[in-house]
Amino acid sequence: MPDVFLSKIFLYVIIVFSAVFHEYLHAWTAYYLGDPTAKNSGRLTLNPIKHLDPIWTVLVPLFGLFFFNSFVGMAKPVPYNPYNLRDQKYGSIKVGISGPLANFAIAAIFGLVIRFFQIQGTPYLFLKLIVYVNIFLGLFNLIPVPPLDGSKILMFFFPRSRFLRFLEYSFLGIFLALAIAFMFLPPFADFSYFIITGRKF
Repeated sequence: MPDVFLSKIFLYVIIVFSAVFHEYLHAWTAYYLGDPTAKNSGRLTLNPIKHLDPIWTVLVPLFGLFFFNSFVGMAKPVPYNPYNLRDQKYGSIKVGISGPLANFAIAAIFGLVIRFFQIQGTPYLFLKLIVYVNIFLGLFNLIPVPPLDGSKILMFFFPRSRFLRFLEYSFLGIFLALAIAFMFLPPFADFSYFIITGRKF
């Protein structure tokens, strides 16, 4: 039991820091493209406290881990003003995609360590969790449902969609995203893990 508890706590720590890095890249990209909103809000930092959301960074991940043996989580969304971006056409997409790309980059770096070095035992378990969590978070945030990052890409192609606007300002969007994540993401995450590491999860 202690080993199970500690492994879930370690998994939770990975989720938090992966989500924090995700949001930091949103803030950095927006600032790089000319919008200081996130920086002025104190979000251009890797300090976890600045990015924590009581529900989505604390309650939901812990509840999922300890009661359903699964996880979904995210940090507090980074504020930005799209009208400040130098690239008015693609700037919002760049800001939106930067978070998931940050997670995929983490997964790729640690995944290649697994692939090219014969790591076993506890170190392998730790690396395995880091890779899988970041794959899952990256895929989850690419779901094209507001308020997730994937919706920014979809809204670029369908800017006048009333349905997307409705989801953006209601709780229905996040529940739809969670349903899609639990039903469809695990096989994609497992396959991505195998492609990166050369091992089954």
